[in-house]
Amino acid sequence: MAKVYRSDDKSLTDRVVIVTGGSRGLGREMAMALVASGCRVVITGARAKDELDQVSEEARALSGANRMMSCLADVTNATDCERVVNQALETFGDVYGLVNNAGRGMRLISETYNTVPTKFWESPADAWKSIIDINVNGTFLMSQAVAPHLIKRGAGMIVNVSTSPVTMVRRGYAPYGPSKAAIEACSASWAADLEGTGVLVNVLLPGGATDTALLPGHGKDRRGADGQLLDPAIMAPPAVWLFSDDARRYTGRRFVAKHWDRSLDRESAAQSALQPNVELPQIL
Repeated sequence: MAKVYRSDDKSLTDRVVIVTGGSRGLGREMAMALVASGCRVVITGARAKDELDQVSEEARALSGANRMMSCLADVTNATDCERVVNQALETFGDVYGLVNNAGRGMRLISETYNTVPTKFWESPADAWKSIIDINVNGTFLMSQAVAPHLIKRGAGMIVNVSTSPVTMVRRGYAPYGPSKAAIEACSASWAADLEGTGVLVNVLLPGGATDTALLPGHGKDRRGADGQLLDPAIMAPPAVWLFSDDARRYTGRRFVAKHWDRSLDRESAAQSALQPNVELPQIL
């Protein structure tokens, strides 16, 4: 088993967090780190139950039984989303947070999208709709399912996984890039909607292309549009910190995992990863 990031923050003990798309890539790294840090975690995936079960087995070996539960669920299905939340409540008795990580990328449009840009009018309509449905509507449906429970308990955290602004508008990256722009706008809006409830909403992004199945190719054949390829494990420290008490003074903010400096104390590392708070124009 690869080395897993672990925090010693006691406020994380037994906090229940749902991580969508938790069987691989960024989701797996965040889920395993949360378990290692004392949380109880529910991971979801729309397919490949064997992968979900494998991650649960690894979590059991790492932190013991009854620390992780896996759910085969499609985030684009409202009934599935409600079922995930209800199963978390039935199994662990609580839900504190949600990581909206499940998503699909440009490989649905083209296997060569990162070297030969596909014009938006050349994109298969079904693939376009699928990316929007999973990335945007799936994030909404899971957040809609969990929000009433978080509001009732008076405290909670929703973390939406996003991408870099350059990717949102990069040539040949629609609809993936625009779907993440929509998530960022939703995050700001939802943070305002939840003001005064104790429920917070923040954005976390890697800060570059990561070595996951969202990119075509394998090993050295994989490359991001900017040439860099980040280790998915960079998401673990900021993701874990966002569910600790120390993060409760932040909402409507975005954090870049690439800038999290592990050599610093957690608060200083968080400040290094925190992006400037850019005020949007006022609507009269």
